[in-house]
Amino acid sequence: MKGECLCGNVKFEISGEIRNFYQCHCSLCRKATGASANTATFVQDNAFHWISGESDIKSYKKQSGYRSDFCSVCGSLVPNSLRDSGMVWVPAGLLDEPVASKVSVHLHTESAAAWEQDAVECVRLDGGPESLEALNNLL
Repeated sequence: MKGECLCGNVKFEISGEIRNFYQCHCSLCRKATGASANTATFVQDNAFHWISGESDIKSYKKQSGYRSDFCSVCGSLVPNSLRDSGMVWVPAGLLDEPVASKVSVHLHTESAAAWEQDAVECVRLDGGPESLEALNNLL
């Protein structure tokens, strides 16, 4: 399985099967992604291989140990090693190929944004709206 950042500069591959995705709803993950949750998986170090762009990866680290690695060209979050765990954290949205796995665990749901709770009742579109005006008219 292969993956890459938004601009395609940072590329990687994973050998083996990905069984589960995890969504973290903590405030750090929400701020890092700008979304309601951060969806990712974990793979063993020996199953992960950089193809290109590793030298263009920058890191942001908090004193708490939280680390966010990103492509210095497009800003996409990219995989990073989880301290001394022998595992690599991989953002699910970077994976190119369809994966036969699903979100299995939601983490830090107590920290989830209040506006996320309404998502099950919202309008769902198969594609994007024709315009911002059309989007506003749906509501």
